[in-house]
Amino acid sequence: MILRDARPAERQDLEELQRRASLMWDGDRPFLLANPDVIELPLAHIFEGRVRVMEDAGKPVGFAVLLERTDAAILEGLFVEPEYGRRGIGRLLVEDASSRARAAGLPALEVVANGNALGFYQGLGFAVCGETQTQFGPAKRLRLPLK
Repeated sequence: MILRDARPAERQDLEELQRRASLMWDGDRPFLLANPDVIELPLAHIFEGRVRVMEDAGKPVGFAVLLERTDAAILEGLFVEPEYGRRGIGRLLVEDASSRARAAGLPALEVVANGNALGFYQGLGFAVCGETQTQFGPAKRLRLPLK
């Protein structure tokens, strides 16, 4: 497996990967099917080097989007092909995002997680720091201090 920056030409493939990863959750499926346009990977994020891809045999199997604020990095998206789940790809993408944020001098990595992903992030050391409302409903804000 190779971790690399996303390429503009694979934007649609990454959006379809996100769709497959998101549709696996029963609670999210009705909203996603009724609103397919909510899945959009801004091309600017790819050009700016904010999207990292994990590939296996030339095929993207996961990706993460990292944005920066002055007080923290934001893990804007993390998606893994359902058939590649539970193989450590998500963890590796979070570790990469953490390293990139740390290198940028940011003190923490934050993410918004629904109930499906809460345990995953808490298992990586994130702690709940608040709540927010998303298009899909209420979600937790989590924060991982970067040392």
